[in-house]
Amino acid sequence: MGLSTSISRFADYYQRNGVGATVRRLGLAARRTFFANRMVIFYRDISAEPLPTDDLPGSLKVERKRSEADLSAQDLDEITSFWNPKLAQQNMKERFGLGASLWLIRSEGNLAGYGWTLQGGTVEPHYFPLGEHDVQFLDFHVFPKYRGRAMDWVLMDHIVSELAADGCKRAYGEAAEWNKASLSSFAMVSFRRLGLARKFTILGHTVVTWTRNQAAEKKRESEKASLATGSKRPIVSDLR
Repeated sequence: MGLSTSISRFADYYQRNGVGATVRRLGLAARRTFFANRMVIFYRDISAEPLPTDDLPGSLKVERKRSEADLSAQDLDEITSFWNPKLAQQNMKERFGLGASLWLIRSEGNLAGYGWTLQGGTVEPHYFPLGEHDVQFLDFHVFPKYRGRAMDWVLMDHIVSELAADGCKRAYGEAAEWNKASLSSFAMVSFRRLGLARKFTILGHTVVTWTRNQAAEKKRESEKASLATGSKRPIVSDLR
């Protein structure tokens, strides 16, 4: 996120919530930036997923939007007015321009949440290049009224099935290591942890650093030692 974008978001937050809440928000953002700034990278192999079925509960409906023109005025307002309307509309135009899809989930006809996908590339420079049949999952959001009802799980799982029917092979997503809700959402829909990484932009170049999975390495060393001493226990790789 660029500096100007961050300033705009905090200015909008100040207008909505006042000085005290903004100071606390800045403090929280600073702690996350300096002490919990790694991203957990997830993936899911969707090439063998079953074809989509009409298995959504009767009160829920998922819709795919490929352009801003596909959105009703009410949906557009609900999505963009939740945080910074100007930045939200700018992001939306950029993403539709890249060919991204916006997925909406409705509960009894009302907009309950949404999320974005982009096939064959990423919205911003990524941790690694994606292939033609790979899909990025990003910015999933459930409105406060509908949280705690597994809306994100239902939406993401439905999207995976639809993408599998379109011939997509792999899905990738990311969540900040402090964002327990997002981490749980990916785990609930069978995404696996690929690793922990940090990403920086220096003079226009993206630099990615990966964190070693020490727990997995110790487990593999232990399994090798057991095998060397005659243990018959099979070695199972841990990709988390």
